[in-house]
Amino acid sequence: MENRKNFFKYLISILAVIAIRLIPHIPNVEPVMASAMPWAKKYGSAFGMFFAFFSVIIFDIATNTFGAWSWLTAVTYAAIGFCAGIWLKNKENKPLNYVAYSFWATIVYDLITGLSVGVFMFHQSIVATIYGQIPFTAMHLVGNMTFAAIFSPLLYSFVIENKKLETGSILKNILPKAA
Repeated sequence: MENRKNFFKYLISILAVIAIRLIPHIPNVEPVMASAMPWAKKYGSAFGMFFAFFSVIIFDIATNTFGAWSWLTAVTYAAIGFCAGIWLKNKENKPLNYVAYSFWATIVYDLITGLSVGVFMFHQSIVATIYGQIPFTAMHLVGNMTFAAIFSPLLYSFVIENKKLETGSILKNILPKAA
């Protein structure tokens, strides 16, 4: 029932993530984690997991960048989204709660994806991969923590909690009234 009720909210959120990721910017600064966290907080781990997974897969397909790394990043982000539900379950919709989670989750995410992609997919040495990952992770931390501080609480308050954006309310406003 929650899935149908929140279809338009979910769609708005995924389209926002894709739109923000399409803006030319510093690599690895994107709102996937910051968007998955409020969904996981409100509706639990499964919502956070599916949001993160599908936002990565849909973006990579839409931008024709789908590859082996897509599965790795999508599954890793899905795990991050799942754990966000556990971490944020009884916490308030406060920037600090999102920022704290995004810090540790970014470190874990970059350890898994950065090291495995560099070493196993691109055959870099572990030393070269680690040296290259340090500035990349620093940028990722700044981006995720900034999005977590600003975007996560706003998404929760103005989209996820907004009853006017529920599927029934949207459909009632766009479908012609029966006579």
